[in-house]
Amino acid sequence: MRKDDFIVSKTDPQGIITYANRIFIEFSRYTEEELLGKQHNIVRHPDMPRGVFKLLWDTLAQEKEIFAYVKNMSKDGGFYWVFANVTPSYDQQGKVIGYYSVRRKPKTESVEICADLYRTMLEVEKKVGPKHAIQASLELVTGILKDKGVTYEEFILGI
Repeated sequence: MRKDDFIVSKTDPQGIITYANRIFIEFSRYTEEELLGKQHNIVRHPDMPRGVFKLLWDTLAQEKEIFAYVKNMSKDGGFYWVFANVTPSYDQQGKVIGYYSVRRKPKTESVEICADLYRTMLEVEKKVGPKHAIQASLELVTGILKDKGVTYEEFILGI
């Protein structure tokens, strides 16, 4: 990504894309028609541990915003890293009607830290198998954060 780029997308509560800006379309290599109406995980890279997305969805379910470093995969098989901020969107009655995500270019050092962490998480997920992958991955992260004496948000915003 370029320094001043912002990837923006909106989804419904189930993660179906309802809006994709031109930068999202450019980097994903999908057309707008190919993105709209699809699950946002259309750009999920296989290097991303399942535990990261469990943490994301659990945080959003509490109606809290979340920041995360994410490796996405474009339609042509390429990839791009983003620093993502995902927030719930509300209607006039205060009901969650979807999610709004803004992604920008991450710092190289932060990507390196997350890539190493995600590799370790994936190794744990593969070792325990699909049934226990998410739980094992989250336990690994929780242990690391506890050892560092920081919350997830403090860790992500501090790297």
